[in-house]
Amino acid sequence: MRLARTLCCLLTGFAAVQAGAADAAPPGGGLADPTRPPFGAVNAGGEEAAPAGPQLQSVLISPARKVAVINGRTVPLGGRFRDATLTRITESGVELRKGSRVEVLKLFPRVEKKSLTGGKPRRRN
Repeated sequence: MRLARTLCCLLTGFAAVQAGAADAAPPGGGLADPTRPPFGAVNAGGEEAAPAGPQLQSVLISPARKVAVINGRTVPLGGRFRDATLTRITESGVELRKGSRVEVLKLFPRVEKKSLTGGKPRRRN
């Protein structure tokens, strides 16, 4: 009985979330992607403008493999994206190599790391 009540509550909650999501759908139709990073650039039509060139969207690093998601495509380390080879994957970016040209894609290109003043690390409690 308790399991049935819990299941009923969950299903009712999912239905409410779906109904709310349908009301919050973007004008072009479909659901807005909550994981999409904000670009901040908006074109004349009121939609966000896509950045020029390839964009790093995610990196997945595990002991077994390393992959990057670039422009919606999953590319493994050593794999090809367009006519470049993915040669390096870190937590904050990737490196694409095309011949002697190297292009670095940052996961958060507008974020700058700043060191602490005084050079001493802060003590955390």
